[in-house]
Amino acid sequence: MPPEDLTAQSGDDDVLRRLRTGTAAEHEDVERTLDLLDTGLDRARLAAVLTRMHGFWRAAELGLDAWAAAHPADAEGLDWSRRRRAALFAADLRALDAGPAAEAPELPEPADTDEALGRLYVLEGSTLGGTFIDRHLSSLPQLADVRIRAFSPYGGETGAMWAAFRRAARARVTAGGDPDAMVRAARETFHALAEWCRPVAPVQAVPA
Repeated sequence: MPPEDLTAQSGDDDVLRRLRTGTAAEHEDVERTLDLLDTGLDRARLAAVLTRMHGFWRAAELGLDAWAAAHPADAEGLDWSRRRRAALFAADLRALDAGPAAEAPELPEPADTDEALGRLYVLEGSTLGGTFIDRHLSSLPQLADVRIRAFSPYGGETGAMWAAFRRAARARVTAGGDPDAMVRAARETFHALAEWCRPVAPVQAVPA
């Protein structure tokens, strides 16, 4: 999930700053629910988490595909086809000798590019936090024989892909886009992800 954006423009009206501060609580809920930096993480729980994430990404990408079909120029500008990750989650599950997700949540299709950018803020921002998760997983002896790829899909281009997303979001606002709609869509996406993954959360992460 997206860490502090140190390159954000100054001023409280910058859309990336608004996205970061406006989704802070929902972001924290997702981090607590997934708890992927747990030193005791084992293969069974990792597979359970990846199964839920695979289902979520599949649903999220289905909605974004519908948006891309309706707004092909915006989708091409965001390099949408390169940002798909559901197949990577499925491949990681195979590496863990687990099957693909049999279920997926019902997520609405983004109504426009503002809502698509809000959803993508969550999906793309996860690649930044994913680099830390990837490093952590590679350090665990219990996972030494498996290479998980969905958390760090761009490798050395992670920063460049995130920078391209930031530019697109800011350009959209400059052209008249609605930052409130972006924040609302991002909050809804974070909330839906946390709720979908709640069944595999550690006991202490589940609200009483």
